[in-house]
Amino acid sequence: MPTTAKATSLQIAAFCFALTLPTAMLSAQPAGFNYDEAKVPAYTLPDPLVMADGTPVTSAEQWPKRREEIMQLFLEEVYGKAPGKPEGLHFEVFEQSDDAVNGKATRKQVRVYFDADETVAMDILIYLPKKSVEAKKPVPTYLSLNFYGNHTISNDPAILLSESWMRSNKEQGVVDHRATEASRGASASRWPVEMIIDRGYGLATVYYGDIDPDFDDGFKNGVHALYDSPAKDGWGSIATWAWGLSRAMDYLETDAEIDAKRVAVFGHSRLGKASLWAGASDPRFSITISNDSGCGGAALSRRAFGETVAQINKTCPHWFCDNNSQYGNNESACPVDQHQLVALIAPRSAYIASAKEDTWADPRGEFLSVVHAAPVFRLLGTDGIGGQTEMPPVNEPIMHTLGYHVRTGKHDVTDFDWNAYMDFADKRWGK
Repeated sequence: MPTTAKATSLQIAAFCFALTLPTAMLSAQPAGFNYDEAKVPAYTLPDPLVMADGTPVTSAEQWPKRREEIMQLFLEEVYGKAPGKPEGLHFEVFEQSDDAVNGKATRKQVRVYFDADETVAMDILIYLPKKSVEAKKPVPTYLSLNFYGNHTISNDPAILLSESWMRSNKEQGVVDHRATEASRGASASRWPVEMIIDRGYGLATVYYGDIDPDFDDGFKNGVHALYDSPAKDGWGSIATWAWGLSRAMDYLETDAEIDAKRVAVFGHSRLGKASLWAGASDPRFSITISNDSGCGGAALSRRAFGETVAQINKTCPHWFCDNNSQYGNNESACPVDQHQLVALIAPRSAYIASAKEDTWADPRGEFLSVVHAAPVFRLLGTDGIGGQTEMPPVNEPIMHTLGYHVRTGKHDVTDFDWNAYMDFADKRWGK
């Protein structure tokens, strides 16, 4: 079974916990932070197309060297350095059915063991359109982490009830850090499985706590238990969750029913931060999607709008490498900003999404990351964001090699978001 973790609620930062409470409980953004554009500090962004020695990057041939410079800075100063693919990695398909989702889909559940001794593992839940599987057509697929277990994305009783440690949340059916039967389908509103299947796409999802339980324990649980304690530039939880997405991709590449050349990595909130880092660090992901990822994700840190580097490292210190804490209230000293994270994905496709009322995540700062990453995409022969420099109207997506929308509503994942992501994939993958 996937690894479990022992902890008390006192070990969890209460504010960090609040960031994934149900949407109804997040109607007000946290007080005491800047939500006024007039109070955004003056800042200068580091140029993704200028080498560390000041040499301008004017050709696609120069980009790999500059990309490596930027990647190293993110590794050392933001997310931390993760190990490579473990030698003992192996997979077990422990359940499958060809009669799921009202007969429209096949379902399989796969255990990914991170070591030869099978001491630490994660489970992947996969739904694929039955008609594609029967026609032997590999399926383009969305890969994503979830917050409360694979069993929460659907009422499907065949999904294994997770036994891993979870943040207690009665609305999600989690009591004393354990899932109960009441948690089945608790997050289904964020996962329109049947709609995804009807559009011809597959869905693969993993409970993020299987990889690294989300509390600050000094890196002793989850996959960290297999490795030595990290140094100041060692992998924080965001990098660890991204590493887990790459291990899931390792499995997807072995599954003949999945088109591994057309896999989109998707994440919401803190898991949107993880999806961005996964897309930046693993070129196998064809499309990278960030939904309301905010500070440490798509939003420019130098704007200090809504959540800040200081606050996120105070409340969730395990998310980033230790070196990142020095940039709290000192964002301009950091040698990188988040537009460069988006730029690392080039020339592959990326989609950044915001919510109008989610000022904590700084929608404008998320859009500006796309704008300032676009020159790299254009240098590499793509259309970037199509020359867009002004935020689009609410609920009117922009779709080029880069995509963006800001929708009505709060910090959440909605059918509007999913339809936009599938429209984007239709365009990018020629469906």
